[in-house]
Amino acid sequence: MPASTEASTRVGAVPPAPAPDSRLTPGGPGYRRMSFALFLAGVATFALLYSTQALLPLISGEFGVAASEASWTVAAATGGLALFVLPMSALSERFGRRTVMTASLAVAVTVGLLVPFAPSLPVLVALRAVQGAALAGLPASATAYLAEEVRPKALVTAIGLFVAGNSVGGMSGRVITGWVAQEWGWRVAVGVIGALAVACAVAFRLLLPAPQHFQAGSLKPRVLLGTVREHLGDPLLRRLYAIGALFMTVFGGVYTVIGYRLTEAPFSLPQGIVGSIFLVYLVGTVSASTAGRLVGRLGRRGALYAAGGTTATGLLLSLAGSLPLVLLGLVLITGGFFAGHAVASSAVSKTATHGRAQASALYQSAYYIGSSAGSTVGALAFHAGGWAGTVGVGLLAVLGVVSITVLGTRAARAGQAHSRRQPEGLAGRRLVRAIARRRSALVAEPRGRFGNAASVRARRRPAGGNVPGRP
Repeated sequence: MPASTEASTRVGAVPPAPAPDSRLTPGGPGYRRMSFALFLAGVATFALLYSTQALLPLISGEFGVAASEASWTVAAATGGLALFVLPMSALSERFGRRTVMTASLAVAVTVGLLVPFAPSLPVLVALRAVQGAALAGLPASATAYLAEEVRPKALVTAIGLFVAGNSVGGMSGRVITGWVAQEWGWRVAVGVIGALAVACAVAFRLLLPAPQHFQAGSLKPRVLLGTVREHLGDPLLRRLYAIGALFMTVFGGVYTVIGYRLTEAPFSLPQGIVGSIFLVYLVGTVSASTAGRLVGRLGRRGALYAAGGTTATGLLLSLAGSLPLVLLGLVLITGGFFAGHAVASSAVSKTATHGRAQASALYQSAYYIGSSAGSTVGALAFHAGGWAGTVGVGLLAVLGVVSITVLGTRAARAGQAHSRRQPEGLAGRRLVRAIARRRSALVAEPRGRFGNAASVRARRRPAGGNVPGRP
C-alpha cells in the first residue's frame, strides 16, 4: 500500500469503541447470585457475632456474674473483629476477596461449633474473641468485592442488600436462640446458630461468582501503611469512620442491655418472648436496602441527618414504661441505625479510589470498636443508672453523629465557595490555560490583518518619506 494511502487510512479510521462495562448490574447475569451469596454471608456473620447477646441473662445466671461481665462475650467478639479487620483486608488484596471470605467463614463456623462446650466464662470469652477475629475477613472483603464487581450506580443498593443480610442474621440469631434457650438452655441455642452458619457458609461458597475485576496487590507493610495513612489523612473518610463508630455505639449498647430490662420488672418477659423482640431487625433489613433511594432523595448528609434523628427519637420513646412504646422505640432505633450504617459504608467505598479493602477495613474497624464500646459502656451505664443511663450514652453518640455531619456540610460549602473563586485541579488549570490562549488570539488577530502601529504609520507616509505638514 502506498504511504499516502496508508496515512489517509490511519487518519480517516474510526477509533475503536470503548469496551463495554462488564461489571454486574441489577437484572444482569450473575447479579442475583452475587446478591444472595453475600446476603447469606451477612446472615452468618451477624448470627455468629451476636449469638450470645440475647442470652446474656442466662449466661449471667449460670456463671454467677453481672451484666457488665457477661457482656464481654459480645465485646470480645466485636473487639477481635475490629483488631483483625485491617490485616484480613491486606490478605484479601493479595489472595482475593472470595478466597479470604471463604476461609474466614470456615474458621468462624468451626469455632462456633466449639462455643457451646466452653467450661467457664473466661474460656467462652476467649473462644468468642477468636471467632470475631476470624469473621474479620468478611466485612471489608465483601464491600471491596462489591466496589470492584458492581457498577457504581448500583453500589449503594448492593451494599444495602449485604447490610440487610446482617440485619436478618442478627434477628434470626437472637430469635432462634431465645426460643431454643427457653427450652434447652443457652448452650444448645448457640450450637443451633453454629449449624445455621455452616449451611450459610456452604451456600455462599457455591453461589458467589468468581471475581472478574480483582487485581492482586502487595503485602509489603510499607505499602499497606502508606495506604492506611493516606486514607486516615482524608477528612471525609475520617468523618465517615467516626459516624460508623458512633452509630454502632448506640446499637451495641441498646441491644446488649435490652434483654436485662425486659426480663426484669415491670415487664418480666420470658426468654423466648425477649428473643422475639429482635424481630424488629426486619425494619433494619428494609431501611438498609432502601438506603440508596434515601440518598438519591436527600443526599448523603441529608440521609445521615434523617438516620440520626430517627435513632434519637427511638431512644427517647424507649424510656416509657409502656411495652408498646418501648417496642416502637426499638423499631426506630433499628431503622435509623441500619440506614445510617448503609449510607456511611457505601460512601467509604465511593470515596476511596484505590486501596478500597483498606478503606473499608478502617471503617469496619471503627464500626466494631464502637460496638465493643457500646456493649461495655452501655452495660456499665445500665448497672449505674438503669435504662436511662444506657439511653443517655446513646443520645450522646447520636449528638456526635449530627455534629460530625454538620462539620461535613460546612466543609462542603466552603469547598464549593472556594472552587467558584478559583478553579482548582486539572480541569481548572486547563480552563485557565484555554482562556489565556483565547485572549492571546484575540489580541493577535488585529495585528495579523493590519500590522502593528509602526507599520501602519509607515504605510501612511508619502513616497518622499515625510509626513505632509512636517519638515
